[in-house]
Amino acid sequence: MSLLQCTCASSKSKESPTSVPYSRKHTNTSENYQKDGLSQGSPEDHRIHSTMTSAGNFAPDTKHYELYTVIGRGCNDAAGIILTKHMPSGKHIAVKKTNLESCDMDFSILQNEVILCRQLQNEKILPILTTFIHNHELWTVMPLMAYGSCKDLIHAYFTNGLPEQASSYILRDTLLALEYLHSKGIIHRSVRASHILVAASGNVCLSGLRDAHSMIQRGQKLRIVHDYPKHCVRSLQWLSPEILEQNLTGYDCLSDIYSVGITACELANGYAPFTDMPVTQMLLEKVNGTKPVLADSTTIAELVGHDSGIDSEATNSREITDLANARKFSNHFHNFVELCLEKSLETRPNASTLLGHSFFKHLKKRTSEMLPSLLHPLSPLTDISKIPKAEGEDIDDMAEEINNMSVDEGWEF
Repeated sequence: MSLLQCTCASSKSKESPTSVPYSRKHTNTSENYQKDGLSQGSPEDHRIHSTMTSAGNFAPDTKHYELYTVIGRGCNDAAGIILTKHMPSGKHIAVKKTNLESCDMDFSILQNEVILCRQLQNEKILPILTTFIHNHELWTVMPLMAYGSCKDLIHAYFTNGLPEQASSYILRDTLLALEYLHSKGIIHRSVRASHILVAASGNVCLSGLRDAHSMIQRGQKLRIVHDYPKHCVRSLQWLSPEILEQNLTGYDCLSDIYSVGITACELANGYAPFTDMPVTQMLLEKVNGTKPVLADSTTIAELVGHDSGIDSEATNSREITDLANARKFSNHFHNFVELCLEKSLETRPNASTLLGHSFFKHLKKRTSEMLPSLLHPLSPLTDISKIPKAEGEDIDDMAEEINNMSVDEGWEF
């Protein structure tokens, strides 16, 4: 059910602000975030990130990995995410096994994702620990994000949306990840709840870099780009109008900010905008400047009263209306979403500017200190002692299980 507010804005082109040249080190954080006395991650986050990304700890040897059970899928269902125990260290990790024979993507796309992830060094970006090919499968070893994705959180318990404070911590960390990527001239192009993962510690990481694109070409940073994702069918709801238009105006890093606005609605409402809308209508709505909004008591009456795509007689629409009337998001949250979803690039702020928004002013603690308690009663997947191991034919059975999984289950990369 799509809750939409028809607010149109004219399309304007804009040059990208000058960014830091592509390098492997990043020290930039928003000024307001630093004033609160917080770094991009706690010392524990830095320690874990440093330890887990050490390639020497994870050898390209299948005997070092004890596979347990499928917890998700990726690469358009050609890959399975498997809960795994790293035998030498005893750590619980995740292994993404991609069947190269059945995967409909060019191998170069998978290769470029691995290369990019190995170049990035930031605790808000999901690292790749090691990769290797065994038989006809590409094994990608990653840390276990024990809470799963934010999409998992919504489907598991928060079906009507996450608490506003939990959303604020998650969105702040997502913006920190994007600030880092954008400083490198990298556009993510697939920001959504299923690509935002939460570790048992509460640390939030951004994944899904398969569709990422670098604005650095031949040693120079382009102002705009005209490259469009080849496998973006599942991301259309989150993509910005300027990407979907595919015209000569092109797009830049600000396209990710629009996706953050859609993701904010997804986290707060419990579903992404445009979910039940035909693709053609969705494209027209975005190009015409339609802005989705947070559904609460301040917006639901106007939404139902206008051509918002809500059938006021439908049972689920009445349930959504009743839920919205019973809650109220802060004005800061509403304003944050409105800014992210500006169609005009002249008025859509960048990640660094948004980190100083009033929506984040009350966040005085690190995400890892607060998020686990905000996600109660959900608990992370930490005890795998009772989960049976996969051996021999069981591993083949996993592939069949992956094919039978619905699109709402497990991690998604």
